[in-house]
Amino acid sequence: MSDATATSPRREATRQKLLDAAAQVFAEVGLDAASVEAVCDRAGFTRGAFYSNFESKDELFLELSARVAFERVESVRRRVAELEGSEEMSGVAGAGFDNPEKAFALVQQILDVAGDDRLTVLLMSEIRIHALRDRNVAEAYLAQEQEMFAAVAQIIDDIACSKALTFRVPPDRAARAMLVAWESASVRAVMAGLEPDEMRLRVNEELAIAAQLIIASAA
Repeated sequence: MSDATATSPRREATRQKLLDAAAQVFAEVGLDAASVEAVCDRAGFTRGAFYSNFESKDELFLELSARVAFERVESVRRRVAELEGSEEMSGVAGAGFDNPEKAFALVQQILDVAGDDRLTVLLMSEIRIHALRDRNVAEAYLAQEQEMFAAVAQIIDDIACSKALTFRVPPDRAARAMLVAWESASVRAVMAGLEPDEMRLRVNEELAIAAQLIIASAA
């Protein structure tokens, strides 16, 4: 028992390195083309180290999908927590969000911190492809997506409750529209080969369009 406890941190470090390496390899070549050897080479481990932590490549992929989902949801939650009590959030109480541009800026700030880089966009696209074919991956993906919707919808609901703005759709629908626009723009930006700053600008432009569609008017 003491040996297991002593080796636990080391084992966890090995698992994390394998997951980090897998994220890069899966994003670059896809799950089907990625081999266990390629993941091990990228992580600097042997096949023995791999199979002492994961039974198969599919098991590793499922755990990686869960980790990506958790990190994306947590990034939104952290941003919401950071904004609570800030000047931006104090505006929700009534004075600060007296026009659509200011309200949209808050939602945009939340999504901007969770904005994906090229590697994450590629990895998420790979996860979506396999979610279409594998029910376990699909369930994990849809659960993560729902948590993202809920986090953004809460902020939109807070803005609506302040009566500073009128929304054309309920908070959950508004959140869905914003997140779909964000992810769609991110994918197209990667396809276009845009640099990080250009990618962020493109995504923000798409979010602005979505905001115009869901925000009806100032109260």
